[in-house]
Amino acid sequence: MTTRRSRAEDFLELVERGRRGRLKLYIGFAAGVGKTYRMLEEAHALKRRGVDVVLGFVETHGRKETDALVEGLEMVPRKKHTYRDVTVEEMDLDAVLARKPQVAVVDELAHTNLPVCRHRKRYQDVQELLDAGINVIGAFNVQHLESLNDLVERTTGVVVRETLPDSFLKGADQVVNLDLAVEDLHERLRAGKIYAEDKVPRALESFFKGENLSTLRELALREVAESLDRATAGQSSRQGDEGQQKGAEWGRVLVALSSYPPRAATLLRRGSRLAGRLNTDWFVVYVETPREAPHLIDSEAQRHLLANIEKAKELGAEVVRLRSRDPVEAILDFARSHGVGHIIVGRSHQPWWKRALGRAADVRLLREGEGFDIHVVAFHPPDEEKRP
Repeated sequence: MTTRRSRAEDFLELVERGRRGRLKLYIGFAAGVGKTYRMLEEAHALKRRGVDVVLGFVETHGRKETDALVEGLEMVPRKKHTYRDVTVEEMDLDAVLARKPQVAVVDELAHTNLPVCRHRKRYQDVQELLDAGINVIGAFNVQHLESLNDLVERTTGVVVRETLPDSFLKGADQVVNLDLAVEDLHERLRAGKIYAEDKVPRALESFFKGENLSTLRELALREVAESLDRATAGQSSRQGDEGQQKGAEWGRVLVALSSYPPRAATLLRRGSRLAGRLNTDWFVVYVETPREAPHLIDSEAQRHLLANIEKAKELGAEVVRLRSRDPVEAILDFARSHGVGHIIVGRSHQPWWKRALGRAADVRLLREGEGFDIHVVAFHPPDEEKRP
């Protein structure tokens, strides 16, 4: 029964994917590694082969070599928006949809659009293009992946505010990592090929420090390697090689969420990354106790809960809302019936006597969750407090 349903879903996925455009992503570890340059080179190559390709939105940052490659390619004019007395240019999504090219090139996918635009983020504009059957070549830097947000901040001290969900990368048909030795990137920076000369010293002392770039380079290499693993596993799965379905072997991932967890974003990112590495599905389970009924919890807690649910969906989780007097029991029952292998929970901040008596949720999960890998996540308050 499961196999039959799986094959039907596979076929439906193929039909849907046939209608959707294809997505190719260039990933880099820093500005200046050549993502935009490579996209433009590819656009010229496609045009020479008779493919109808346009530039939906490309940001050259005034780099001469990149500017030169824009010449000879059709560019859909940007749309000007005036917001709070400031005029800003955004991609004209409707114009690209109306033009309906075979391929659109769209840069800086983690960009946040102005509030007057249809979508909050540019990657969501791209999703609409894909839904309309337009193939897209896009680019972003690895530090913009949502699930890496905490890790990047912890290891480099850089707070990245513009992010896109890992599910977007996971849905790409092709991912290309643009790698460059840190020394070569420094040479390009000092030669004025990335930023204006007056900005170079500050860049070398902050984001472009050697150790930062080495860390980000390693992350980019790992992300692309994992995306290749996912693609290979997906192909094997479609070919019926159940032995390659790592997710099934290792179990799904469950993130336990309370109504107002102070570090929900950290838990969600941890769940997204673990599910991505295991190439498996993941759940975010919120258990509503009688005293947490919607008419009993305050509006601020409601607002945070809804925001966390939206964030979980954005990261690719299936959100499940349960009702029970005993959250631990409800979580374990759900996990046993849904093939879960890993449960992620935040370290409890309940009073010491509850922990000593073994009544805190994390302590109970460790004691009663036999057969599951229980991940109790510790937080880093100083780092968290930096983020708005």
